[in-house]
Amino acid sequence: MLGTVLYGPRDVRCEEVPEPKLLHPTDAIIRLSASCICGSDLWPFRGLQDIPSSMAMGHEYCGIVEEVGGAVATVKPGQFVVGSFCISDNTCPHCRRGFQSSCQQREFMTGAQAPRARVPLADGTLVATKELPADDLIPSLLATSDVLGTGWYAADAARVEPGATVAVVGDGAVGLMGVLAAKQMGATRIIAMSRHKARQDLALEFGATDIVSERGDAGVERVKSLTAGVGADSVLECVGMKESMKQAIECARPGAMVGYVGVPHGVELDGEQLFFSQRGLMGGPAPVRRFLPHLIDLVLERKINPGKVFDLTLPLADVAEGYRAMDERRAIKTLLRL
Repeated sequence: MLGTVLYGPRDVRCEEVPEPKLLHPTDAIIRLSASCICGSDLWPFRGLQDIPSSMAMGHEYCGIVEEVGGAVATVKPGQFVVGSFCISDNTCPHCRRGFQSSCQQREFMTGAQAPRARVPLADGTLVATKELPADDLIPSLLATSDVLGTGWYAADAARVEPGATVAVVGDGAVGLMGVLAAKQMGATRIIAMSRHKARQDLALEFGATDIVSERGDAGVERVKSLTAGVGADSVLECVGMKESMKQAIECARPGAMVGYVGVPHGVELDGEQLFFSQRGLMGGPAPVRRFLPHLIDLVLERKINPGKVFDLTLPLADVAEGYRAMDERRAIKTLLRL
């Protein structure tokens, strides 16, 4: 079958790869209904993350179960399923506390930019729908697998509450999903930090009430001016750079939480500054599996439409163009039709 393989910086190819096979009795094989490119895929694409000589790409997925191992009990062939980018057994002590992304058997999904994929620990990772969803819901269901779940975790980690003022640092797909999540959680003021018109428009559609185009110190001052000098009750950091983390922390009021889900690159924290600012941090890889049942229901009930974050659709054969479009900020997120 065709699949996506990264060989080095800016060298991503769609080429023949082996068909997935069951390796363990806890595995499942799924036929993907769609796949996509994640913002985090751009780190190795840009050469900012070391990889082996080659790497099968893709960790966001949904589709039809084709085959299951002998130990799989909760999903069966023919069912439509969505899975987390973090593989988990959903039974270990960390999973039971809602941190499936720190499962004692944790793996990270790979190889999902392809028509079929193997999912380890299927019982703990996959969530089945009661019936096959309508085709127009596939993009939104795919979004729940990572990008929506990650934005949701950012808002959850930042302790967004009804009536809160929330600032979102980052206007990529995760940041936009953070805006949607904050709105769903009852925030009444959502400040989206963005300087790109298309992303600003989508943020407003998802629930943002204010747009701040300034960055750095100027961005912090703008947030402070919008909040009478107080700062935001919750801040979502959805980038992962030193500058974005500093901006997120400084936009938060004393007693606020910063939910950070951008994979850190070059981030260093000043312990003394954090101590006296009395701001908290919670983040890391999103425990998407915790949120999947609720997010899937919201999509199936058509209460949210996170699939709008896909603004470029390409066939799998053109996956390299999808990477370039996102790298050059010509696209927010690329949907791959298989």
